[in-house]
Amino acid sequence: MAELKSLSLFFFIFFIIFTLLTTSSESRLTKDYYSKSCPRFFDIIRDTISNKQITTPTTAAATIRLFFHDCFSNGCDSSILISSTAFNTAERDSSINLSLPGDGFDVIVRAKTALELACPNTVSCSDIITVATRDLLITVGGPYYDVYLGRRDSRISKSSLLTDLLPLPSTPISRIINQFESKGFTIQEMVALSGAHSIGFSHCKEFVNRVARNNTGYNPRFAVALKQACSNYPKDPTLSVFNDIMTPNKFDNMYYQNIPKGLGLLESDHGLYSDPRTRSFVDLYARDQDLFFKDFAKAMQKLSLYGVKTGRRGEIRRRCDAIN
Repeated sequence: MAELKSLSLFFFIFFIIFTLLTTSSESRLTKDYYSKSCPRFFDIIRDTISNKQITTPTTAAATIRLFFHDCFSNGCDSSILISSTAFNTAERDSSINLSLPGDGFDVIVRAKTALELACPNTVSCSDIITVATRDLLITVGGPYYDVYLGRRDSRISKSSLLTDLLPLPSTPISRIINQFESKGFTIQEMVALSGAHSIGFSHCKEFVNRVARNNTGYNPRFAVALKQACSNYPKDPTLSVFNDIMTPNKFDNMYYQNIPKGLGLLESDHGLYSDPRTRSFVDLYARDQDLFFKDFAKAMQKLSLYGVKTGRRGEIRRRCDAIN
């Protein structure tokens, strides 16, 4: 009986050690994760995003926004890509995600299709989003940062899980700060990541009511121009305006230079300058683009590692829009 107990204890300890070692080895993210299993991984993504960006210049901004909505809510697990079914409303059909541009989804599908032909059932959709975002950022003048690979894709995507997890354009800045801090991001990192508004556009519905009110921080001439641009908004809800009216297709620090002049578009943009906790960082990045690029790159890399699933906690989807 004693020998049986010792033998059982031995196998129990062996199982625990084996599980820990296996989990540890499966959980490591590395920069060269696909060097052997899919040697052309980076080339395939680079070719795909370059072709898409050339034909559709809004792709970079769309993909960066897609990346943020995926990672910031429940972690970088590509749950944002899963389509709804008759039995489940997925994240992408949540009200806060309905305005995500289709070009972001499309470029990921294109990259996944090309990678499945070259390296079947090898590359996760989560890694594709992460690298495509970094590479598209570079195409519009943004900074480079290292990307660590080996993520798995989520098996779950539920709209109901997104409640209050993502900031809205109308969310007060104090609430946005709390949202970022709850996920381990500092106020400065939050302000740096807000610089993603250097490119892309926002629909009139996101700001038209604020513009209609007086004394809300808009430059008077800018307010008039916005009212004119959105004058037909009730009949055409697709109307939109560039987030940065000065250099709309170039990733730079002009976004921060615009805000003190009353040229910010969204309520959250204006909030960055009205709150003393964030104002100094806006002024800092407005003066120093190199520092902004450095801090943005660090914050994006940190965000890309948030809530990552590895090993048995996820899967590698064959199609990014459906669970295996």
